[in-house]
Amino acid sequence: MKDNVKIGMIGLGARGMGLLGHIILNMSDVEVVAVCDRYEDRQNKAADKVEEKRGKRPVVTNDYTEVLAIEEIDAVIIGASWADHIDIAVAAMEAGKYVASEVGGAYSVQECWRLVEAYERTKVPVMIMENCCYGRDELMVLNMVKQGIFGDIVHCAGGYQHDLRDEIAYGYENRHYRLDNYINRNCENYPTHEIGPIAQVLNINRGNRMVSLVSMASKAKGMKEYIKNEKSHDSGLADVDFMQGDIVTTIIKCAHGETITITLDTTLPRYYSRGFTVRGTKGMYTEDNHSIFIDKEHDHHSAWNKNWGNADEYREKYEHPIWKKFLEEGVKGGHGGMDWLVFADFFESVKKGTQTPLDVYDMASWMCISTLSEDSIAMGGHPVAIPDFTNGKWMTRR
Repeated sequence: MKDNVKIGMIGLGARGMGLLGHIILNMSDVEVVAVCDRYEDRQNKAADKVEEKRGKRPVVTNDYTEVLAIEEIDAVIIGASWADHIDIAVAAMEAGKYVASEVGGAYSVQECWRLVEAYERTKVPVMIMENCCYGRDELMVLNMVKQGIFGDIVHCAGGYQHDLRDEIAYGYENRHYRLDNYINRNCENYPTHEIGPIAQVLNINRGNRMVSLVSMASKAKGMKEYIKNEKSHDSGLADVDFMQGDIVTTIIKCAHGETITITLDTTLPRYYSRGFTVRGTKGMYTEDNHSIFIDKEHDHHSAWNKNWGNADEYREKYEHPIWKKFLEEGVKGGHGGMDWLVFADFFESVKKGTQTPLDVYDMASWMCISTLSEDSIAMGGHPVAIPDFTNGKWMTRR
């Protein structure tokens, strides 16, 4: 087992720099050997931060293949744009480097198969860094599911419900890739925050799988209105007709009969929510009012709102062991601690030389929802089959 992990950071926009400053450089067992971005200012900003914190300047480059060629590097962190994740991940596996890939959606089913085939050829693990799988509420609910508190799970829901109008509108100024996606695509473009925790609840790829989906998109009006009111001076965007529907609803059917609803909602005014909901034969959890209902423990005839916010009452009994330990040691890192936990798990796998907890089959099946939803929407909500990236191994994998 290794004592330390040597890494290369590829992609140093807002997410990459946030991870570097708030997570990676605060982990004493991780050494940043190289930083890479296509923009020189981002390269230097990252290198300066590493040098300031660790006293040694890393290799600086705009070519990720140069990072992959550094023999001492054990793993790479991919924080680049969505369209680059799989290309870089495949190249990294072929170079023998563990891969931690930030989240996003795929642009074709073919690239998802290419990812899986690269893993099966090289046996180098790749992990999709879905931090929401490590959320405190998500893990408590998962613990309750595994203990049978909600009975047989029938339906789950989730959403990426996050007002991103300013980030999208200023995409060119901030060199952010979301804007081009919203102008040119209409799909569930960011599915993994929703589907990741649900996949754990429903044992996706480990005894169960997603078999088909249908998607529908509303009209696209939110960005047009926002730009008219907040950025009317931008002649380049004033007349743009955005393709991306304001609300995208996707319904997924699973092999064992469960259904999943996920919602993309990023271009209308709203509060933030991931909408995590679990429905079973004995009870339910819903994130939006942070509430739990258990049959015979609560009265279904009474007003529901008197129990709003009661989920914290279940902490003492059902807090997940991961979070019990984390709270005792002191919560660290971004997004309420989720970022720290997902990266700590990844680096532990690298040190031990073992498989990552979220693996290539998870990455492919979650990311492919984007391109499949795009097809379904284009065909008016036509059902689309979800590939079995495990080639039948989901029935025996645990």
